[in-house]
Amino acid sequence: MRLIFTVFLVLFCLFTCRIADAFTDGSLQNGNFEQPPNPSDLKGTVVLKPHAIPKWHISGFVEYVKAGQKQGDMLLVVPEGYAAVRLGNEASIKQLINVTKGASYAITLSAARTCAQDERLNVSVAPDSEVIPIQTLYSSNGWDLYAFAFRAVFDVTEILLHNPGREEDPACGPLIDSIAIRLLKTPQATKDNLIRNGDFEEGAYMFPNISSGVLIPPITEDDHSALPAWKVDSLKAVKYIDSAHFSVPHGKRAIELIGGRESAIGQDVRTVVGQTYELTFAVGDASNSCEGSMIVEAFAGRETLKVPYESKGRGGYKRAVLRFVARATQTRVMFFSTYYHTRSTDYASLCGPVVDDVKLASVPNLRRF
Repeated sequence: MRLIFTVFLVLFCLFTCRIADAFTDGSLQNGNFEQPPNPSDLKGTVVLKPHAIPKWHISGFVEYVKAGQKQGDMLLVVPEGYAAVRLGNEASIKQLINVTKGASYAITLSAARTCAQDERLNVSVAPDSEVIPIQTLYSSNGWDLYAFAFRAVFDVTEILLHNPGREEDPACGPLIDSIAIRLLKTPQATKDNLIRNGDFEEGAYMFPNISSGVLIPPITEDDHSALPAWKVDSLKAVKYIDSAHFSVPHGKRAIELIGGRESAIGQDVRTVVGQTYELTFAVGDASNSCEGSMIVEAFAGRETLKVPYESKGRGGYKRAVLRFVARATQTRVMFFSTYYHTRSTDYASLCGPVVDDVKLASVPNLRRF
């Protein structure tokens, strides 16, 4: 039944939605909503027609919000650029894109809460759907970037963003902006490194002009990982950061553990029972004013290592090694931060230690990393 519904949904949208050009990594067509509706299609901020916003199909109470606009005394935060859309009760926006059947993708989008107490955003790419809670802000600027991953089951797929809320004020709902997509490659283990995507180079799309990093939701909120091979196996998200805006120990990307023990990443690795292995990794800070005494706890099977790091908030890292003997044919490797941290510049933005360049090899096969 689910497959029949999915086929019906795509066929229906072929006639009701405007199909985007062939997909390439980057922003969706009018993904930042800088192309406005015609003034005749607006009543104040309310969008009147389903196709009034170029490249998008809308349903329900949708507002086109410009930077600097207020709702009463409250400033409506536009995450990036000139404008964003606000989804009222049960409102949605959608767009069709061409994809490769069977391939995995990650959507990156920015969302800001407004007046609702329990704001959520339902991100759907049939047959996958997940509700992302956005009432908790990880940064002090009023909005965050989120990633959602999916696997394409058709050559044409629909991206749908829906506000499932039912507030007394129908206008209350999340502000949405800056929507992009990236094709995800499938990382493989090698004889020199059993960890897949240990340098975190493969992951969700990063906007070159946005310096906040991208939140990777917990696995309970994302069936497919926007960080291939890794699972966010915790209550809180982890932050995906890049070298263009942060200090990264190795390569161009890394992970920042921003939720203490509630923010963890893990990966299951094939091992040989009785074989000795060494897990090596880098721990540092992102040069984002996250200061203080940090500890990253690393787990490999039954073994644990606590790695202290004194951060001055200006970048830097150290390397650590955890040696263990495999007790099963599959070993879970996991990292989390012992403490919670906030930036010294505002004491509101969550931050934490950076983990990068994770490698695992059996002792007879060790190479000089």
